[in-house]
Amino acid sequence: MVAMVLVYIYLLCLLTVSSAKSTITPGQLKKDSNTDILISTDGIFQLGFFSPGNSTSRYLGIWYNTKKVSIRTVVWVANRKTPIFGTSGVLSMSSQGILLLSDNTNSIFWSSNTSRPPQNPVAQLLDSGNLVVRDGDENILWQSFDYPSDTLLPGMKLGKDFITGKETFLSSWKSADDPAQGEFSLRIDSRGFPQLVIMKGTNFQFRCGPWNGLRFTGTPELKKNNIYSFEFIFNEKEVYYSYKLYKSSVVSRLIVNQSGPLQRFVWIDRTQTWLLFLSMMMDNCDNYALCGAYGRCNIQGSPVCECLKGFVPKFPRDWSLLDWTDGCVRRTPLNCGSRDGFLKHSGVKLPDTSFSWFNGTISLDMCREMCLKNCSCTAYTNSDIRGEGSGCLLWFKDLMDVREFNEGGQELYVRMAASELDHIEKQRHKNEKRLRFIKILLIFIIGCLIIGLLLFIWKRKHQILVSTKREDRMDEDANDDMELPRYDFNTIAIATDNFSSNNKLGEGGFGPAYKGTLRDGQDIAVKRLSGNSGQGRKEFKNEVILIARLQHRNLVKLLGCCIHGDERMLIYEYMPNRSLDYFIFDRKRIKILDWHLRFHIICGIARGLLYLHQDSRLKIIHRDLKASNVLLDNEMNPKISDFGMAKTFGRDQSVANTKRVVGTYGYMPPEYAIDGLFSVKSDIFSFGVLLLEILSEKRNRGFHHSDHHLNLLGHAWRLWMDEKPLDLVDKFLLNYCVVSKVLRCIHVGLLCVQQLPEDRPNMASVVLMLGSDGSLPQPKQPGFYTERNPLGIESSSYSVNEITSTFLEAR
Repeated sequence: MVAMVLVYIYLLCLLTVSSAKSTITPGQLKKDSNTDILISTDGIFQLGFFSPGNSTSRYLGIWYNTKKVSIRTVVWVANRKTPIFGTSGVLSMSSQGILLLSDNTNSIFWSSNTSRPPQNPVAQLLDSGNLVVRDGDENILWQSFDYPSDTLLPGMKLGKDFITGKETFLSSWKSADDPAQGEFSLRIDSRGFPQLVIMKGTNFQFRCGPWNGLRFTGTPELKKNNIYSFEFIFNEKEVYYSYKLYKSSVVSRLIVNQSGPLQRFVWIDRTQTWLLFLSMMMDNCDNYALCGAYGRCNIQGSPVCECLKGFVPKFPRDWSLLDWTDGCVRRTPLNCGSRDGFLKHSGVKLPDTSFSWFNGTISLDMCREMCLKNCSCTAYTNSDIRGEGSGCLLWFKDLMDVREFNEGGQELYVRMAASELDHIEKQRHKNEKRLRFIKILLIFIIGCLIIGLLLFIWKRKHQILVSTKREDRMDEDANDDMELPRYDFNTIAIATDNFSSNNKLGEGGFGPAYKGTLRDGQDIAVKRLSGNSGQGRKEFKNEVILIARLQHRNLVKLLGCCIHGDERMLIYEYMPNRSLDYFIFDRKRIKILDWHLRFHIICGIARGLLYLHQDSRLKIIHRDLKASNVLLDNEMNPKISDFGMAKTFGRDQSVANTKRVVGTYGYMPPEYAIDGLFSVKSDIFSFGVLLLEILSEKRNRGFHHSDHHLNLLGHAWRLWMDEKPLDLVDKFLLNYCVVSKVLRCIHVGLLCVQQLPEDRPNMASVVLMLGSDGSLPQPKQPGFYTERNPLGIESSSYSVNEITSTFLEAR
């Protein structure tokens, strides 16, 4: 029993404390301190003293509880005009229920008001952000929602009470440091048909337009959403705009900022920031009456202003100078008779309704008749567009602030003289005839183009057919010179199970590759030239002629070829361990390549390149050395493959130039990628990139690092300059490697990727460097030492396979 009493007393104390935090009664004081503040019941809003921006002045205000919104966001200020200097501010309540803001000299800086003396008054900060004063019967005597600052909160009304004449509007701060009333205000203009406007001083700055039953006509972007709903109430007692949130967990506010735009923000908990959800006054056409009377603004037009149909610039010279202030005038004056008519304009923002008349019950046809009978009426439309439309809205002065929308907008019927309507109709027929003529002309031109294209395709196919027959004869002649076994198509088809997808090894720039087994049990790899490949017959024969005469343990062995109609295939010895990239760029398979195997592969690739550059009768430049073009046999011996882009040099030739750059980005040296210059030093650069990739287990292209945006070469250079080169190597490898050898490989790799070709060593020097312990020169900055796009947007690596080949023999 005692325990239950204690629990009851504890809960009663908690309730008292909670109530005390959200209310103030006569005799209580709230002083200027961080702890002496009001907090709404559910802890959503706080009321206290604050200094805005860099100011030292003190103000009494309401803001979101910083436990809910971490950025202090003030939504209401009491003493906007009269700041307190110093921290002597005190908030109290008189026995008459009036809130008083004073300092230690009892000077009053702000006070609320009341219409009658209350019984047992109490002020409370509600979870809506509204500070209210109530009597003992819960009647509201005063509320802060009736005196907003720059922020419209859910449930707050923006408008006018026609009975009391009281207007509720938002006004911007003067600056981020001064909450005094600024020059911009958001209010409902209740003259004529009510419309929402932003004013600068006493002039319109931006007009949201009248309410059409769904939204304000000047804000087509104001649509139904899943965050908030809005309402516009207009009757004989009041007119107001308000909104409410669908979910209580959502925090949203509508503000007029110091520069004028009306903005809606939504608080994002995940990022702890305010997200701009909607902004009005987004372009020049939002400026009030930019195009003057009877002008129409179209932000996509050039210029943005033009006169409505049937109107001409009032001052053409000013109009040509892009001064549209004086607007347009009628080309033909009105007759003020039954012969006048109306021209329909669709998808527009309705003109300023300050001088308009409306009736919410009559039809559009009756509205038209009423406008015709009144000589002062200039335009009409529905006042409510819901359903089939209803109500009537008439204009009696110049039409101001009309703009055109791509979507949304409304229909407007503008009064025109009968003769002007006839002129417009004749012009429309003339334009239709011109348009028909243009269509016929376009059809004729397109028809001619199609016929020409068909003739071109026929001629092209004929040329290809002739060329194919000529090449077939050349193939037969060349096959005699290749001294290479030639397989028939059926043998290869049977070996690869009719090129089954299960036998497919992969696909490159040349085309797909398949595994096959000949009748004698020998495994083969078949490289099939794809019909849509960038490589053609010349590249095919280039690879055949070159590799057929090359014999080296670190070059892939070509067993034969197959030429059958349009089919071109190369038959290689099968490499059971696939290509090098299959291992080094996979986190699991890379573990198979310990340091001994990696160094063995590096040296094998180097010896293969040395043979191509120096030991064959002609220098051979591979031009596409990369991890996927290094195959591994069953003993993990590396074999360089894919010679379709290779070039041969004479003994005295050191450099060549091409207009067609081929190879793979990320492995190309700068002089080749930029100027088309290639030499043996081009392969040296590619070897250096490949060497660093083997050590780092990362691709050069697409390389990412948390500390910078450099590619792999830049990263390796940075570590070298910071004397931390071993950070390039995986820690797992470091535990089982010869550190001096790893350092030497990194050193050699950086020497190979130097910017200038003359600084790079030749392949004989590279082989010597890898196999000895002598001193090495210091590397210079690598080529393509650049930073990636910080957004990480990279083009994928690919081979460009357009080349004109020269056929030379090599042994």
